[in-house]
Amino acid sequence: MSGNSVGHVAAFCDENQIFFSREELLSAHCTFKIGGAAALFCMPDTVKQCGALVSECRAHGVPYFILGKGSNVLFADEGYEGVVISTLRLCGFTLGGGTLTAQAGAALGDICKAAAENGMSGLEFAYGIPGTVGGAVYMNAGAYGGEIKDVLLSASYLDAQGGIQTVSAEKLSLSYRHSALQEDQGILLEAVFALKKDTPEKIWAAMHEYAARRVEKQPLDKPSAGSTFKRPEGAFAGALIDQCGLRGYQVGGAAVSEKHCGFVVNIGGATCKDVLRLTDEVSKIVKQKTGYLLEKEVRVVPARPQAPGNEI
Repeated sequence: MSGNSVGHVAAFCDENQIFFSREELLSAHCTFKIGGAAALFCMPDTVKQCGALVSECRAHGVPYFILGKGSNVLFADEGYEGVVISTLRLCGFTLGGGTLTAQAGAALGDICKAAAENGMSGLEFAYGIPGTVGGAVYMNAGAYGGEIKDVLLSASYLDAQGGIQTVSAEKLSLSYRHSALQEDQGILLEAVFALKKDTPEKIWAAMHEYAARRVEKQPLDKPSAGSTFKRPEGAFAGALIDQCGLRGYQVGGAAVSEKHCGFVVNIGGATCKDVLRLTDEVSKIVKQKTGYLLEKEVRVVPARPQAPGNEI
């Protein structure tokens, strides 16, 4: 990829009044606080602008990555040699008729609060997950026994050919931390959730309980990407790591959390290389001692991507 190609995309943004910046540090746009600069960082204001921007990247062979709040992502220390497209300005949502319709950049916390205020139950489990609707659908986010697939009714996404598809939730093949968007290079634009009527008091009580449990058990005081490893069948990653004596295990500025071993945290100045070395060593030790293979849940974004990325 040449600098001229990125320059074409920058010129397109300028012509179409899409905010962009060059050499934007990605550490400022993810919860791990790790990552070098993106060649180009863009923030479209509308779904139409987002679609046009993606088409422009494809037309010039420029790799692009769709970024929400960056709560489940690890960017390379070298940054990203392409275009990072932030969805955070695509944050509208509406409620009515037992459904909540939200754009990809809507924060989960915001839609959870709106649902509670309107007596609409079903999203309580998502309260406190520090991500957006786009990322949540892309990875079928879940917590405390609930998952996005339990409440998702339908979704609209931009397909690999640039067309907009609207499909039922069943068509997205949602499973544990997976959706069909991951294979199809689909870019979520909007999601519709089917919710049930309940009292705001009961809904808020459940959300406050989940929030208190997060504060008690998770290392929310340190930068991380949430649960670092997927849950292996028949076990829990954090318990296995603790069982292997790896609580507090450290590589550079990255460490297994003392509070919850399922989290790798940035204790100060951690690099992508620190995190990858740490997770590889933890996985190797756990495999040797327990027989369980730990797979990373966090998405690692290379500096020189071979293909476009998707929601995070």
